[in-house]
Amino acid sequence: MSDNATQKKPNAAATILLASSPHIAFPVNSTMTMGMMLIALAPVSIFGVTIFGLPALLNIVVAVAAAILGEALFRIAVRRPVRAKDLSAGVTGLLLALIIPPSLPLWMTALGAVFAVIVAKEFFGGLGANVFNPALIGRAFLLMSFPAAMTTWHKPQSGFPLTLTDAVSGASPLAIMQDSETGVSAFFSQVHTVKEMFLGYRAGCIGETSVLLILAAFIFLLATKTIDWRAPVSMIAAAVTAALAFGLDPLFTVLSGGLVFGAVYMATDYVTAPVTSWGKVIFGAGAGLITVLIRKWGTYPEGVMYSILIMNCAVPFLNRLLGRKYGYVSKKKTASGSRGAAK
Repeated sequence: MSDNATQKKPNAAATILLASSPHIAFPVNSTMTMGMMLIALAPVSIFGVTIFGLPALLNIVVAVAAAILGEALFRIAVRRPVRAKDLSAGVTGLLLALIIPPSLPLWMTALGAVFAVIVAKEFFGGLGANVFNPALIGRAFLLMSFPAAMTTWHKPQSGFPLTLTDAVSGASPLAIMQDSETGVSAFFSQVHTVKEMFLGYRAGCIGETSVLLILAAFIFLLATKTIDWRAPVSMIAAAVTAALAFGLDPLFTVLSGGLVFGAVYMATDYVTAPVTSWGKVIFGAGAGLITVLIRKWGTYPEGVMYSILIMNCAVPFLNRLLGRKYGYVSKKKTASGSRGAAK
């Protein structure tokens, strides 16, 4: 018999697999993670549609559809496999829809969603390779391109229960405070109560108004181990501390704008946030501080979007400065294993 005939096929266990890191197998894949995010985003999405009506619903549908379709068409054009099943494009579209005004023209929403998935994600190599949060890049693009439409707010009709009614024009709490000479106490007594601000019955973006629902989603994401608590907690803590240091009201800082939404849904992004524990703490603290600095001295009343994007730039530095050892075995386990082998 020839040598080729007697040669055995290689064992499957000895097969060499060539792939990029990470090399640790884990039962939770990206589709499951994105699915958890969609579940966590569902309550604030429903609440936004409830208080802002049909325009909010249409913007959500258009943003999600445009993101999925735009990513699919781009990947077909560059001859890459379509990845709609991983749900990442849907999450990006939904996140973008929840951080825009409810009355934004639908063609602007679609344009922002396509820009987010193609320019902010696919141009960098696709899922897992993007440097900046795609939804925030989409919002930044819309704000720079259409500043009037992106700063036109609507508030729900007064009174409870919350129903699907036509919205009337109104400024967001941060915009009111920036243009007002009265203090925060006057704002709470004349414009909104703390209860209304906490429940979300105020003008603002579609999904950022209800702090209660966002905190409930935060607990859900922690319980399912979808996100880490360090970045959100440090971001809010740093914002409160900075507000006290700069003479701002800490309660108003937390309840107004998109601070809590950004901390829970944006600062916890797997790709654009640090991988180490201390890196996440520094990332969140920096975002919280920059948010307050922009609110205090910036001409634009909200600073969450820019603060997270700025800290996205620092992520490679934080990962290098606070590196993580992969495949490291603690000395304690090594010692116990040696004693077992000696026996």
